[in-house]
This record gives sequence, structure tokens and C-alpha cells, in this order.
Amino acid sequence: MLRNYLLIALRNLLRNRISSLVNILGLAIGMAAFVLIIQYVRFELNYDDFHEKGDQIFRIQQDRYDKGKISTQWAAGCPAVGQALYENFDEVENFTRFQRLNGVFSYGDKKFREEEIYLADTSFFELFSFRMLSGDPQTALMNPMEMVVSQSTARKYFGDQDPIGESLRFNGGLEFKITGVFEDIPRNSHLKPEIVGSWATLIRFEGSAINTAWLRDGYYNYIQLHTAVNYKEFEAKIPSFVEAQVGPALEQYDGGVIYNLQPLRSIHLHSDFMMEAEPNGNARSVYALMVIAVFLVIIAWVNFINISGARSLERAREVGMRKVTGAYRSQLVVQFLMESVLVNLVAILLAVLLVNLLNSSFNMLTGVEQDYSFASNPGFWAGILLMFMAGAFLSGLYPALVLSSFKPATVFQGVSELKVGGIGIRRILVIFQFATSLLLLAGTLTVYTQISFMRNHDLGVDIDNVLVVLGPSINDSTYSETFNAFKSEIIRNPDIEKVTASITIPGRQPPWNAGGIRRISEGDQESKQYRIVGFDFDFVDFYDLNVIEGRNFSRDFGQNSGTVLFNEAAIELMGFKDNASAMNVPIFFWGDTFNIVGVLQNYHQEGLKTDPEPLIFRFFEDANGYYSLKVNPAKTTEVLAFVEEQWRQFFPLNPYEYFFLEDYYNEQYMNEMRFGKVFGVFAFLAIFIACMGLFGLSSYTTIQRTNEIGLRKVLGSTSGNAVLLLLRYFVIQVMIAVPIGLGLGYYIMHGWLQNFAYRVGIGWWFYLVPLFLVLLITILTVGSQVLKTANVNPANTLRHE
Repeated sequence: MLRNYLLIALRNLLRNRISSLVNILGLAIGMAAFVLIIQYVRFELNYDDFHEKGDQIFRIQQDRYDKGKISTQWAAGCPAVGQALYENFDEVENFTRFQRLNGVFSYGDKKFREEEIYLADTSFFELFSFRMLSGDPQTALMNPMEMVVSQSTARKYFGDQDPIGESLRFNGGLEFKITGVFEDIPRNSHLKPEIVGSWATLIRFEGSAINTAWLRDGYYNYIQLHTAVNYKEFEAKIPSFVEAQVGPALEQYDGGVIYNLQPLRSIHLHSDFMMEAEPNGNARSVYALMVIAVFLVIIAWVNFINISGARSLERAREVGMRKVTGAYRSQLVVQFLMESVLVNLVAILLAVLLVNLLNSSFNMLTGVEQDYSFASNPGFWAGILLMFMAGAFLSGLYPALVLSSFKPATVFQGVSELKVGGIGIRRILVIFQFATSLLLLAGTLTVYTQISFMRNHDLGVDIDNVLVVLGPSINDSTYSETFNAFKSEIIRNPDIEKVTASITIPGRQPPWNAGGIRRISEGDQESKQYRIVGFDFDFVDFYDLNVIEGRNFSRDFGQNSGTVLFNEAAIELMGFKDNASAMNVPIFFWGDTFNIVGVLQNYHQEGLKTDPEPLIFRFFEDANGYYSLKVNPAKTTEVLAFVEEQWRQFFPLNPYEYFFLEDYYNEQYMNEMRFGKVFGVFAFLAIFIACMGLFGLSSYTTIQRTNEIGLRKVLGSTSGNAVLLLLRYFVIQVMIAVPIGLGLGYYIMHGWLQNFAYRVGIGWWFYLVPLFLVLLITILTVGSQVLKTANVNPANTLRHE
């Protein structure tokens, strides 16, 4: 019997090649897209999931206050807080802390700039499940000037040689002995150290007082709570403890500090503070992609139901004949289910093939290297296959029940349209597809409009045609003379217009933050926090920053080291009534006095996600963080070769590393741009699959109304009137779908836009453009069916009536 059902199913599939192809293709595309997206979503949701103690580990996050209001929020804080909680609360089982550094390590003639260097406590490898391949994790970080390196870092410097016991030189001076090698960090970890040095090294140079320093910044603290501890209840105890320890000192220093606990596994998607270890993801974006994935596979199954419904009239007589000849309804249900399972099975196999073919392209689109092989993800694939088979059964069950319910007497007279609760199933399905299409089009349009706005908005700073060379980490007492000679040499090149040196560059968070800054005339309680930017004489002119009050640093005024510039946000924060009133006012910070000599117009140092921060600009004639060069874009290759030649002559001990500032600046929007691309691609696929279903629905509707159109034409109606009559049905469904799709779209996209301080407003385009596109797509999709039905000869349709 099963063989019989299978043969009949195969014959039906081959007999109706077009509908079978549309069904299989739509299902395969929907399933493949679902797998690709869900695997990516799974990757994002499983960040830091590999840590065995992950449920017990919390990062200590710092909020700073000014007059009772949060002024800044930090992922890092003082070095004392983790140890203090560990020593004073039984709830804390363990803790670790570390400082992040960067610099140049060298071994023989090999030298590389390392950006992910940690100086960490000995407990670092006790909390985090970073697997040591060699060396003892208990003792590897016990002594000063010792470190462990990642597997890839060891290979980079030593090849196949055993690195244990070897030493690397840091910034041309200190030597660190390698005491261990750890496995490369998984990609879905928010911490990605390449080199971990000992905390004892920091103590050697700064003294043991660093362990109890509450007024220092830039240190990451993690604690491990006992399993039975409720972290929210424990978190509530921290403010009073900190207040008892150093409350008055913190209030005088920067207006008060509150420490919060962040669950380790929530950091990647739910944290966006200053000094994050890496740019984090966005939960809203991930959930939006999950919704698209679900829509894709649901639309694919809805299409299957639609097209099965469209074919119901063709197969109604077949059902009637089978029942007349003695077939039971249960046998017909099994037969139609067999056809459904067969179609879905072929679609699943095709989907698996598509996933493997599109794997690398999707990885490039998301920027995440994923392994979709069954061997690496047996549980994932088992779950996916189980879900698809369940969907195949459920999506096939309804058509099977409907087709098997036809009564022979009714079938041979004509079949009326199917109803559910007074509304045709076809109407519910078409409204669902239109609403989904409107939602996806509105979402795609919003994402691309926001990204375009960010990339083209006036930043207040000129980043075009700027080549940035990373400054030398290895220097000596002659650095100032060497840099001036290097600058003089490269500025002679006619393709290099300007050169400036700075501590940081636009697009990068300033590395220095200072609290306790106030006017000399004010008390400590008026102190504020500011970000500090250091640069030379040429920086303001180079980046076309606008001096709106006072002056820039200038050689004409002799001593500049005792002067500072403010931006407008800093002027406002310090409480000046206007820019002019700030001129030549002495301020106190870093234990010294500086005079304000100029005000710069606010510019976007860190992009459009946040408002301009209060910035104080200090003069550094020999800044060595970054060298910015304004270059001729038509001679990029020649300029790069020339600068490299000069670099190797003047800074031979340092690697030559560079980037173009416009690309670097836009990297901070990389997550949004990737999200936009992924959203757009899969929104297009969803609409494409929906069009297949719409084609099936139009076929269903027009076939049902063929006799009606013939009768209307006999009574004097024209083909044009028939076209309008048939199209009106779909247009009405579109208008019903508008408040559903665009209403939900507004709610979702309005929430997504709240991630940006500078954002587009949702205007008329949000409603009219998707509506116009859906109407256009509808007309183009159903047009051929409508025209075919409208132009049919009434004699052919009514001859059997």
C-alpha cells in the first residue's frame, strides 16, 4: 500500500511539473534561508556559552554620576573593586581583573603590533574556560615579566618551535618570558586576548597599592558568585559597601560611582558602554533576523498550502471518482500526506545543498565564519530536520483534509470556495503575505535610510583622503627630532598635502578619561569628567575643525603646554554661560593648572550613535599615537610605497601599519551595515517566496471565478472591467494588510532607531514606498493570470453549464 501511495505521489508531481517546481523551490529557499539565519542567530545568542562557570561569572560595570544623574557608563573601572568584594563577601567565590594594553612585541627580526594584551591576575584561567595547551594555569602568571600566549601568536613568532621558556621583547625594552600557550579563543567570546601577562608585572612597576586603588580607571573586574547566590540581591549590597569604603573620596573625585553586575553571557548583545572589550552585537538586530527566518519558512509552507488549494479544483473530480469506486477518506488523507512529505523531503535535500553552496557567501555577508557541516553540528541539524518534517506534516495536513472531504455529489456539480469561520482561507493567507511583505519592505527601507544617513551626515570633521599610520611604539630620547625629520621628508612629496600627529583620531574613543576637572575657583564637589584628546599644532587645520571662540594652539604664542581647548559640550558641562566667558579661565586637572584659550565646534569623534562627548584638547608637540596624512587619492599606491620607505628609514624597529580613515571611521557602523545587508537579502527572498504563493492564490481565485467572468461578459461586461474586478480583490487585501504590516513595522523599527543618537525620522516614505511596491509586485505577479482569465472566450467557459 505504501508503495502504491508513493507511486501515485510521484506521478502527480511529474504530471504537474510547474506547481511541483514552484512548491519545491519555494520550500527549499525558505528552509535554506532559515538554516543560515538561525545558525548565525544561534552563534550570537551563544556568546561566552563555552565558559563552564558562565552562569556564575559577572562583570563589574561602573556608572559615574554628576549631581545625582548618570554622566558616563563604563565596562571597566578601578582595580580595587573586584578584590574588595572577594575579601569582604562570602557570596563571592573568586575574582579576576586585568588591564588591556597594546604595543610591539619582537623576537629576532620578527616584530608585530599586538592589540589584545592583557595583564591579568593568576585567577584569570580559573574563572574563564580558556584551555591551556601547555604550561600550568595555576602558576603561569605568578611572577613578574611572565606571560602566556595564544596558539596562533606562538606560531606567528616561533613557527613549530616550542615557545615555552622563550622571551619576547615589548616595545624594544622589557622582556617577557613565555610560561604557557593557550588554545585560540573561540570566535563567540567577548574577550579575545592574544597575550596574557602577569598582574605581578603591573605591581612591579606601580607598587602593590594598585590592588586597592579606588581612584584609578581602565581595569576590568569579573567575579564568580557561589551557585546559590541571587546576583540581584548581592548587587544591592555593593553601593553601601563602596560608600563605607571610599564614598567621600569618590564623590569628590567625580560625583559618585555605582557598580553593577552584568551576567557574562548577556554582555555581547545587551551591553554598549565605554571601553567595551570589543564592539558588541545588538539584541534587537538578532531578534529581527530571527523573525525574518521564521517568516521565511512560514511563508514557504503557506505557499505550499496556497498552491495545493489552487490545485484542489483540478483534483476534486479525482477525489470524487476514488470515493465512488470505494476509497475511504483515511486512505485519501494518507495519499495526500504522502505527496506533501515527498515534496518537503525533496525540498529539504535541496535546502541542504543550498546551505553548503551558499555557506561561504553568507559568512562573508555576516563577517562570521560558520561551520554548517553535520559532523560539527549534529544536534542542530537533527533539530532542524525534525522541525522541517513536522512542518511538512502540518502544512500537508490541511490540504489533505480539505481534498479528502469533498463529496462526490458536490464535486460533479462544482466546488464552492473554502471557508473558515466565515472568512476564506485564501483571504487569511493573502493578507498574511501582504502584511509580511509590507513589514519587510518598510524594515529594509528604514535600515538602509539610517545607514545612508550615518555615512553621509556632516560629521564636523574632514576624514576624506586621510591615510593614518600607527605611530611607533619603540622610541628613544631622540623621538621628537626623528619625527620632525620624518615629517619634513614626507611632506616634500607633492602627493602628501598635510601631516599631523595625535594621541587619537576621529572614529576612535579617546583613550584618556579624567575626573576631578574643575575651575580653579570651584570646590572639589563641582568636579566633572571629560575625555582628553592630545595633538600637535596642525591637527585642527588638518581635520578642518571649526574654532568658534578664541584660538587654536599656535607657535606664535610660545608656550602651549599650559593651555587647553574645549568643545561646546565641555563648555556646557563646566557651566559657562557662553563660549566667550570661558576664555582664559584657569582649570584644574591632573594635578596642574591650564588656561582655556579656545572652543571647538562639536564634531562627531565617535560617530552618530552617541551625542558629542565633552572633550578637552591638550597640546602634545611629540604625540606618537597616530600620524595622519592628507594624500592624493589618485596616487594612493605610490604614496603608500613612499611612506613605507621613509618609515623603515626613520623607525626601523617598528612595523609599518596603516589604514584609511574613512574606512576605519565607518567600521563602527559595521554591525549595522552587515545587519542591513542580511536583512535586505533575506527580506528580498521572503518577498520572492511570497510572490510564488501569490501566484498560486491568483491561480486559485481566477480559476474559481472563470465562469463568473464568462457570464459577466455575456451580459455585456468588457475584458477591462473583468481585469479591474479581479485585481480589486487583491488590492482590498493589500489595504487590509497595511495597518497590520506597517503598524507592526513602525513599532519594531522605531525601537531599532532608538539605538542611535542621530537618526532619521519615520516619515511618509515609510508608508507610501512599501505600499506602492507591494501593489506593483501584486499587479506584476497576478497580472498574467488575471489577463488570461479576463480574455477567455465565454463560449469555452459556459459550454458545460
